[in-house]
Amino acid sequence: MKSPLLAVAALTSVMAATATAQSVTSVQFVNGITISGAMTDLSNGSVFDQRLGMFSDLYYDAGRGDWWALSDRGPGGGVLPYDTRIQRFTIDINMSTGQVSNFQVAQTIKFTSGGSSMNGLAPSPTNVLGNALDPEGIVINPFTGNIIVSDEYGPSLIEFDRNGNLVRRFNTPANLIPRDGSGTPNFASDAGNTAGKANNRGFEGLAISPDGQYVYAALQSAMRDEGAGNGLYSRIVKFDANTGDAVAQYAYKLDVAAQGRGISGLIALGNDKFLILERNNRGVGVGATVSPVDKAVYQIDLTGATDISSISITGGALPPGVTTIAKGAKVLDLDANTLAALGGKSPEKWEGLAIGPQLNNGSYFLLAGTDNDYSVSQNGGGTQFDVWFDFSLADPYAASIQCPLGQTTGCFATAGGAPATLTPAHSLLPGVLHAYTADIDGYVAVVTPEPATMGLVAIGLAVLGVAARRRRALTPV
Repeated sequence: MKSPLLAVAALTSVMAATATAQSVTSVQFVNGITISGAMTDLSNGSVFDQRLGMFSDLYYDAGRGDWWALSDRGPGGGVLPYDTRIQRFTIDINMSTGQVSNFQVAQTIKFTSGGSSMNGLAPSPTNVLGNALDPEGIVINPFTGNIIVSDEYGPSLIEFDRNGNLVRRFNTPANLIPRDGSGTPNFASDAGNTAGKANNRGFEGLAISPDGQYVYAALQSAMRDEGAGNGLYSRIVKFDANTGDAVAQYAYKLDVAAQGRGISGLIALGNDKFLILERNNRGVGVGATVSPVDKAVYQIDLTGATDISSISITGGALPPGVTTIAKGAKVLDLDANTLAALGGKSPEKWEGLAIGPQLNNGSYFLLAGTDNDYSVSQNGGGTQFDVWFDFSLADPYAASIQCPLGQTTGCFATAGGAPATLTPAHSLLPGVLHAYTADIDGYVAVVTPEPATMGLVAIGLAVLGVAARRRRALTPV
């Protein structure tokens, strides 16, 4: 067990780090691994229900040394019941080189509310969220050890305990709620909605400040009344982690408004500085066009950005006087390195990004991951099919084969629907993990103390807060 004094000291170092500027440089690709699309998690149920969902988001809990991976709403795209869940996993990291290997699921936790499943089914009736959940981002609350998850349906932020039980919901700003002209929400689709988040474009990226005081949730792309699919500006919302209230909103400018472009990941570095993962919907995936791919990580800075909580980006045009989030040069090109297992092609859905432990040489380990959509597609009637790929082909999805779930007979070609036979070259779409190293000046990870030290850390926080207030009171003005 960690010493209580060390836990408070770690917290002190986080607060001290606010005086240091953060910068990310010298990002280098190390290696990548694939995780079989047929891999199962540790839940109970059918083999299909147990199929591992990977990786809508990744998170590294530096205090406990835990890795977490978030599965999304399930393989039905919101039309089939699916108990939403999170996976704690292990990987082997070479602390000298940053090379990654040996992915294993260590724990599967399903999300529940009052004993009922938080389900991937779209809300019904459509104006009530109920227990519907489409999880896309994850952080750990360092004060409680609880799990905070971002949801696309609401868009919502929801906090769960370590057993997956709902603890509380954050308060979503009214302007983000998807709604029609009379204010009636439709959380399940765009039908009737004229304002608020666009369907399947809710909170994606999620980050927590190093001191645990604020949680930042990024809409995937522009809202319905702010340009929707043609809008260049999305919003990053700053929440007070204690009250659950939104305290600010900031405008983030995407590179382009085309090809399903949007935000998929967010990591806090400190001092209002973040890494942000921005991508299009091209690449190897279920239903995706194979090119051109464009997946990039930028460093951004919220310092000086205008709070647009009460400002509308009408029709996608930025009002005069609004300062957007500062966006630096690209620090990581996720397309620059590919794996032979995917025929040297980039995956479509790079969605997970996390900073891991510091390596022996002082650089940091970075892990990026893809969402493989369970390697499942569906027809117009909602029937699900496994999708099998031959990655040696120029367009693996266009030439893919679909089979009844869990079967390898009765298959047909995705293009044209003619009967087709699987070959040894075919496999389900894997999940992909890429390992990188980077120099990150001034970075201090969010540290979640072990349960026995939580109370003492809270006391330490109070003492530090009093000391900070006394210093401010004694500072001449």
